[in-house]
Amino acid sequence: MEASHKEFTEDTFYLDYHTESLKNFVSKHLQGESETEKVVSLYYAVRDQIKYDPYHIILSKEELRASRVVERRYGFCVEKALLLAACIRSIGVPAKLGFANVKNHLTSPRLAELMKTDIFVFHGYTDIFLEGRWVKATPAFNNSLCERTGTLPLDFDGKTDSIFHPLDKEGKKHMEYLKDFGSFPDLPYDRMMDEYEEHYSHLKVKENLSFGNFRIKSDFEKEARGG
Repeated sequence: MEASHKEFTEDTFYLDYHTESLKNFVSKHLQGESETEKVVSLYYAVRDQIKYDPYHIILSKEELRASRVVERRYGFCVEKALLLAACIRSIGVPAKLGFANVKNHLTSPRLAELMKTDIFVFHGYTDIFLEGRWVKATPAFNNSLCERTGTLPLDFDGKTDSIFHPLDKEGKKHMEYLKDFGSFPDLPYDRMMDEYEEHYSHLKVKENLSFGNFRIKSDFEKEARGG
């Protein structure tokens, strides 16, 4: 591993892979012999074992830690991206966090009403150093959710970028990237909160440490399948 990549293997406040909950998660799901095989197994574990949930987001620094995401078993895109990065760093592979604004063409009416936009700001993905180069992986949407919504699940082979597919199963647009903020060695918390506050001012993100009334009694996956 190059010396310049050392900072991308470190344990941090948000990528706290030294914790027992995260160690146990990695131990349970780690498979394969090669570095790439191990990373791929962790990708699928985070994608499918941690449910995507945009309705119960708590934006306090403590709740955004990878260990808390493992303990509660759900998270939104940023939390799942940082959990994947923490898991990958725990096996000595460099990983960092990437963020972008994306346009979601298939957002649900309820979610669109809450956000008042179909732009997802500071959407998270993970950048991983494998076989001599950086590859992107997006573990946000679990497979069962994709099945309910007719969205193609994102597979990852450790060799090519895995970001949101532009089309769903019926050939309709799903997501497109509008602005890439680049990658970071750790969660840029203040930058993220500034972006949320700017684009979702009606939700008073900094005041509530959440997306306003997003903490509602609803199951996003059930809603997605009409339950």
